[in-house]
Amino acid sequence: MTLSRPHRIMTHRHIPWLADRLAGGLAIDLGSARTRAWMPGRGVILDVPSVTFPGAGPATYPIQRGTIVDPDGTARMLDRLLAHRVPRRGRPLIVLTTPVPSGPGHRAAALTALEVLRPRAVLTVPTAKAIALAVRADLGRPLLVVDVGAHLTEVALLTDGAVTDAYRTALGTTDLDATTTVHELTEAVVSMLTSMVRLDHTTQARGALKRGVLVAGGGALRPELTDHLAHRLHTSVQPVPAPQTAALRGAAEFLRSAQRHPAVRGS
Repeated sequence: MTLSRPHRIMTHRHIPWLADRLAGGLAIDLGSARTRAWMPGRGVILDVPSVTFPGAGPATYPIQRGTIVDPDGTARMLDRLLAHRVPRRGRPLIVLTTPVPSGPGHRAAALTALEVLRPRAVLTVPTAKAIALAVRADLGRPLLVVDVGAHLTEVALLTDGAVTDAYRTALGTTDLDATTTVHELTEAVVSMLTSMVRLDHTTQARGALKRGVLVAGGGALRPELTDHLAHRLHTSVQPVPAPQTAALRGAAEFLRSAQRHPAVRGS
C-alpha cells in the first residue's frame, strides 16, 4: 500500500501576514460630534456621539472643534467602541480622516489613540479629499470643498487631488441659536473663500470657484445656508449626497485603493 505524503497544515501562526490580510481594515471619521467607522464587507458599523466615560464620572468630549484635546480619552472611546470589532488574529489597516488644516500635533494625538486598535499601519486622508472621493469628483481640475460640520467648518482647495490651501473656523451647525445665525455662518464661509481667491497668485482658486463648490457636513442639509452661499458667491453650490457621512465614504474608497496597492498587499 502506498502512503500519500502528508500535507502541511498552514495556520496563522505559520503565516502571520495572512492574519493581517484577514483582519481587513477600518475607515474612521473622528468628528467632534460623532465618531463613524466602516469595515469592508460590513459597511458602516458605527455612528455614535464622540464621548468617553472616565470611571464613574460624567461623559466628556475628547475631541473639540476638530482637535483631539484628550488622547487618552479618545483611546478609551475607541477601545470601547471598536476594539471588540477587530479580529483577535491580525492587525487592521486603518484610514483616518483629518481636518484641514490640522498640524502634526493632531496627527500625533490621533496615532497615539489608535494604538489601542493594534493597527499594522495608519493612513490619513484630509476630510476635504475624502468628500471629493465619495462623490467621485474630477480631481484633475482644481476643486473647492466646504465641510460645514457640527463644531467646525472647513474650506479647502484641491489641486491634482491634494489640498493646496485651506481655512477653518470654529463654528458649526450646533452653534446656530439666538446668538449665531445661519447668515453669520454663511458669511464666515464666504469670507474664507474670498480670502482664498484674493491671496491665490494663480488662477486655480478663482477657476474652481467659477465651476462651483461642493458642500458636505450637516450644513449641506440646510437649504437656507446653501442658497445664501450660491447667492453671495455667484456660483453653483452643490450639496453632496448623504452629506453627513460623505467623509467616511471617501475614507472607505481610500481604504479600498490602499489595500489594492502592491506595497500594502505585500506587507
